[in-house]
Amino acid sequence: MTMRIDVVSIFPAMFDAVRCWGMSRRALDSGQLELELWDPREFTKDGYRRVDDRPYGGGPGMVMMVEPLRQAIEKARSMGGGRVLYLSPQGSKLDQARVRELSLETSLVLLAGRYEGVDERLIESAVDEEISIGDYVVAGGELPAMVLIEALVRYLPGVLGNEDSVEFDSFSDGLLDWPHYTRPETYETRTVPAALLSGHHEEIRCWRLKQALGRTWMRRPDLLESKVLSKEEQQLLESFKRGREEQEKST
Repeated sequence: MTMRIDVVSIFPAMFDAVRCWGMSRRALDSGQLELELWDPREFTKDGYRRVDDRPYGGGPGMVMMVEPLRQAIEKARSMGGGRVLYLSPQGSKLDQARVRELSLETSLVLLAGRYEGVDERLIESAVDEEISIGDYVVAGGELPAMVLIEALVRYLPGVLGNEDSVEFDSFSDGLLDWPHYTRPETYETRTVPAALLSGHHEEIRCWRLKQALGRTWMRRPDLLESKVLSKEEQQLLESFKRGREEQEKST
């Protein structure tokens, strides 16, 4: 499977971070990912290559104009034909389930805005979906677009060294990830949990599931509100809670 991603951005050089490093470069080198960048300044008709102007109604900052963005998007769609996603604080919040759904697409166009945003008429006429990476604001859509690309690349077959990795990531099953350990077995006074040293696969599985449930309960209880726990998961979570209570009493 090859995924094509076209990005519309006035700062295409920023995407060297995903073109030259890490798993995204591996995907590009193997041909599983095609990444094309489109600078809306190349679609302007004035000598200043302007892509923004003052907002109607007044206020701070500038707004990106419709026409250069529209032409860049149309050019991108003519090459790949994918859905247009606008990275925006006003969008629906990106989560692992949505990443998994988007990874099934063969082509996407990502619009990275700047300044105060883009003209609403472009969103109404040319954007299929607005996506936010969180309830905070960054200077532009380039970093959110790179976050999305990195998340999508993990689902491309063969990109990860171990195909099971993506299935055990945080949020893949509605839980946070369990703690991880590597050598040395003892660091200062801290040792690797005995279950992980046992070599007993079922014991390791139960320990990891218990820790994932407990970590989610402690750090992201909102995730458990929407998850239906199996009988085993309920028992493991209760065991984790009891262990925490006993630990707190002893300190």
